[in-house]
Amino acid sequence: MRLTLSAFLLTTLAIPASAQEKPANVSVPRADAAPTTYTYKTVGDLPIKADVYRLPGNEIRPALVWIHGGALISGNRGGIRAEQRQRYLDAGFVVVSIDYRLAPETKLKGIIEDVQDAFKWVRDKGPALYKIDPKRTVVVGHSAGGYLTLMTGFAVEPRPQALVAFYGYGDITNEWYSKPDAFYRMRPLVTREEAYKAIGKTEIAEVKDPLRGRFYLYCRQNGLWPKEVAGHDPDKEPRAFDRFCPIRNVTKEYPPTLMLHGDNDTDVPHRQSVDMAAELKKHGVTHEFISIKNGPHGFDGKGLKDAEVAAAFERTLAFLKRHVSK
Repeated sequence: MRLTLSAFLLTTLAIPASAQEKPANVSVPRADAAPTTYTYKTVGDLPIKADVYRLPGNEIRPALVWIHGGALISGNRGGIRAEQRQRYLDAGFVVVSIDYRLAPETKLKGIIEDVQDAFKWVRDKGPALYKIDPKRTVVVGHSAGGYLTLMTGFAVEPRPQALVAFYGYGDITNEWYSKPDAFYRMRPLVTREEAYKAIGKTEIAEVKDPLRGRFYLYCRQNGLWPKEVAGHDPDKEPRAFDRFCPIRNVTKEYPPTLMLHGDNDTDVPHRQSVDMAAELKKHGVTHEFISIKNGPHGFDGKGLKDAEVAAAFERTLAFLKRHVSK
């Protein structure tokens, strides 16, 4: 099973109709499926938001920051799957699903700054707004969100207590991203003119336009993702990517990390998680790697009714609970 472009868009562009913005002085979010939405940061006139989900009760709970995928080009905070979100809530976490500015209108440096600012907001405002313990924070991300999750292992201070990366990646200069991709070139080639039809000059932090997927396809067909997203050429400026590659920044202080990846992933190579696991092992970092046999990109899209997905998710919850100190 391979990820089609339509499947890629489907998993990254879902926006819940129930999401409603709430004023920042709300002390405890509603205890139903609808989140409380906060603006955690404003850049110029652009609000950058987070959705907070919390079950009833006044006890202090750990925070789970969830980071959406979409190749850093598309997607939004509403992409978290409802059944997974519910399992996190039932496990005792307050779920904070964040937006961040999107490429190519915002380059990678600014995107990572948004993630850093989101964690600062969770630490500083979370205890009063939605009753979390800022010292008990974990991160979960999917695809590009998995990449940003791995970035938090060294780019966020204090570091989260645990990271979970679903089909993420630790190296954005590898040929899979910096050279034309054979799998995506089997599709009709996207012209530069078509690719840029959905791209503007104004920064954005959430997207509803599926045409942005054409820009992603154009990048993959031509090996342009690092240049378009990071603003640097990996062939001419290889050291410029040091700060953007988690695999280059693993030390013994890196947080406990769980990676899940299908070995038939045609979007993000399975090898990305294999290599990251090897680097974690080299530095003595606590980690686990769940390899899904014949699993495609977005393997968990089959839902928790699927036995293999359910088993992987049970291990995910066990990992998170094990590494959140009481």
